[in-house]
Amino acid sequence: MDFLSDTLILSRMQFAFTAIFHMLWPVLTTGMAIYLVIVEGLWLKTKNPDYYYHARFWAKLYVLNFGIGVASGSPMAFQFGTNWAPFSESVGDFFGSILGFEATMAFMLEAGFLGIMLFGWGRVPPVIHYIATILVALGANLSTFWILIANSWMQTPAGGEFVEGKFVVSNYFAAMGNPFMIKSVSHMFLATLETSLFVIGGISAWYLINKRNPEFFSKSLKIVLILAIAITPLQIFVGHLSAEQVYHYQPTKLAAMEAQWETIPAGETGDWSLLASPNEKGETNNWEIKIPNALGYILEFKPRLSAPVLGLKEFAPENRPKMVGLIYYAFRLMSGIAFVLVGVVMVTVIQWLRGKLSPENISQQKLLLLSWIWSAPLGYLAVESGWIVRCVGRQPWTVYGQIRTADAVSNLPASNVLTSLSIFLSIYTLLFFSALFFGSRIIRKGPNFDLPISGEETEVILNPSQHIPDSRPVN
Repeated sequence: MDFLSDTLILSRMQFAFTAIFHMLWPVLTTGMAIYLVIVEGLWLKTKNPDYYYHARFWAKLYVLNFGIGVASGSPMAFQFGTNWAPFSESVGDFFGSILGFEATMAFMLEAGFLGIMLFGWGRVPPVIHYIATILVALGANLSTFWILIANSWMQTPAGGEFVEGKFVVSNYFAAMGNPFMIKSVSHMFLATLETSLFVIGGISAWYLINKRNPEFFSKSLKIVLILAIAITPLQIFVGHLSAEQVYHYQPTKLAAMEAQWETIPAGETGDWSLLASPNEKGETNNWEIKIPNALGYILEFKPRLSAPVLGLKEFAPENRPKMVGLIYYAFRLMSGIAFVLVGVVMVTVIQWLRGKLSPENISQQKLLLLSWIWSAPLGYLAVESGWIVRCVGRQPWTVYGQIRTADAVSNLPASNVLTSLSIFLSIYTLLFFSALFFGSRIIRKGPNFDLPISGEETEVILNPSQHIPDSRPVN
C-alpha cells in the first residue's frame, strides 16, 4: 500500500472522490430547474391545478439536491489552494476568475431567488414567482457554463501563453472560447437535462406501477417523454461531436478511449474495438472484439480517416494516460447508456401512440414502467463515466500539454492528505445516506394536494372539484 505515502496519488484520490460525489447533486438541480420552469409555466397558462402541485412537489427534491450540492461543492474549490497550490499559482489569473464568476453570477443568482421560489407561493404575484423560478434555473445552468469553461480550458488552453511557468492572458475571450468550450458546455447541458428527465420519469413510473395518483403522474411522465424525444438523440449527436474534438486535439486520450496501441495512417480504414482487455505493460490488448472498418464511420461518418489515429506507442510512456482499461470502459459505458435511454424513449412513444399511457391503463404497462425506474440512475452513471474519460484521459497533464499533474500538486505530508481524505469519506457518506433517507421520505409521502392555492393564485384555479379522488395520496 505504497500509495498511502504518496501525496500526489492521495491528492488525486481526494479530488476524484469529492468531484464524483459532488457531481451527483448539481446534475439533477440544473435539469430539474428547467422542468420546474416548464410545469409552473403550464400552471399559469392552462390554469390546471395539477401543474401547480407538480411545481410544489418536485421543488422539494430540488432543494434537497441543492443543499447537498452546496455542502459537497464548497470543499472542491478550497482544494485548489490546499492540495493544488502550484496549479492555482500558475493559472490563477484566468482560472480563478472563472471560478469567481461561477460563484457570483451563478451560485448567488440561484441561491438569491431560491427562497422566493420555495416560500413565495401566495406571498408574491404569480408572475413574480415565475420569474424567480426562471432565475433559479438560469443560475443553476450558468454554474454549469462557467465550470465547463474552466475545465475546457484545461483540456485545450488558449487565449495566452505560459511565461516562466505562469499563464499570461492575452485574449480573455479567446481563453473562454477555447476549442473545447462550445461542445463541452452543450454536451454537459444535455447530460444534466437528460439525467433529470429520467429521474423524474423513473419516480413517476414508481408511483404509476404502485397505482398511486395515476392521472397526476401520467402527466409528469408525458412531459418528460416529450422532452426526451428531442434530448436523447441530440445528446448522442453532440456526444459524437465531443469525441470528434478529442480526435483532433487530444490524440493520447483518443488512443486510450479506443485502446489503440498502433497508429492508423490517414487515408486508411480502421477497425473499431467493441470490447477488449487492455494490457498496458505489454502495450497490447489481451483479447479484442472488433468491428471491421468501423472506426472512420464513428469518428467522421466516412470509411477512410482524414487524419491519422495515433496509437499509444507513438508517445513515451510518461506522456500516456494511465488506467487505459478504466478510460476504455468508462467511454463505452457512457455511450451504451445513451443508446439504452433512446431505446426506452422509443418504446414508450410507441406505447403512447397505441393508447397504452392513459391514466386508466398505464399501470398495466409494468415492464415499461420498470424500464423507466431502472433507467433513473443510468444518467448519473453516464455523467460520471464521461467525467472519468475527460479527466483521467487528460493525464498526465492538469493543463493538457502544459502543466503536469505531478508538478501541480502541493508539497504536503501524505499523512495530512490521508487524514483529510478520510474525513471527506466519512462526511460524504453521511451526506449520501441522509439524502437517500430524506429523498425517499419525500417520495413515499408524495404530493400534498391539501396545500392552499392562496392570494392571487386563487384567480387561476379552475375548480377544486376537478381534483378527482384518484389525485389524492393513497395510504
